[in-house]
Amino acid sequence: MLSRVFGFGRRPFSSLSEQEILALAISSEEDDARIYRSYAEGLQESYPHSARMFEEMAAEEDKHRGMLIELHRKRFGEHIPLIRREHVKGYYERKPDWLVRPLGIEKVRHQAEEMERQAQLFYIEAAKRTSDASTRKLLGDLAAAEQNHEDLAHRLEEKYVPGDVRDEEAATERRQFILTYVQPGLAGLMDGSVSTLAPIFAAAFATHDTWQTFLVGLSASIGAGISMGFTEAAHDDGKLSGRGSPLKRGLANGIMTSLGGLGHALPYLITNFWTATSVAAVVVFFELWAIAFIQNRYMETPFLRAAFQVVLGGALVFAAGVLIGNA
Repeated sequence: MLSRVFGFGRRPFSSLSEQEILALAISSEEDDARIYRSYAEGLQESYPHSARMFEEMAAEEDKHRGMLIELHRKRFGEHIPLIRREHVKGYYERKPDWLVRPLGIEKVRHQAEEMERQAQLFYIEAAKRTSDASTRKLLGDLAAAEQNHEDLAHRLEEKYVPGDVRDEEAATERRQFILTYVQPGLAGLMDGSVSTLAPIFAAAFATHDTWQTFLVGLSASIGAGISMGFTEAAHDDGKLSGRGSPLKRGLANGIMTSLGGLGHALPYLITNFWTATSVAAVVVFFELWAIAFIQNRYMETPFLRAAFQVVLGGALVFAAGVLIGNA
């Protein structure tokens, strides 16, 4: 770990020979081609047009790798030294595709642009720091090649991902985000906010004990979160419905369910009963309006209808809790 942070065991770029610089370029092209193919594979199901673009970018990296290997063969022979990015101090790094998943389409496009820009800038700066003519020419050629790669990415994007396709992919990504995170999270927030109103306020008005009320609210919120989270994850694996990872949906649902209940349970840490109850009621008001906003923003439910539904439902449950608590 310390060797990666402080560069122990790494060679400075200035110490590399021309052969080692060429070997480093070859291994970098190999890694980039592999990353682009991983992007293409990860995007194939949902974004086939962008997947084709990354396949061609990988093929272009292979072409440049072949040119670099041929140049190495002519100048230095068949043996290519084993030197990679992690062996050189200050050299740019690449995140493998499994570290940047899920492969959001905009995230991947940005990552590809950053990959080409980093490589180009590195070669330009490296060329400035050497006085050897052949090394300077080599680094300049590599910088130009990386610039061409960046231009190629834009040309391929125009070819495979024109405006209407890009809009379609953006809509697909938004729909997937809603199905995987927003919809389960909203269901959890609604359940946690509304269903815990009755037990919390019933306990409050029955005991007038803020600590006992807090314990009831805490147990109800956490219990509901665990139950809702497991139910969401277990009832649909996402393969047929296309709703995404059951683990992510379960976490979104369970966490939001607990937060919805804890919102109006935490005020009962205040020792004064009426102060705690007043604060809890204000929190409930904002929770219900937040639910209405999310429904309007992501589920395209008319705001007034969403507000009427959640406020009416919340008011009824709240009233039930108060009546039961005072019985």
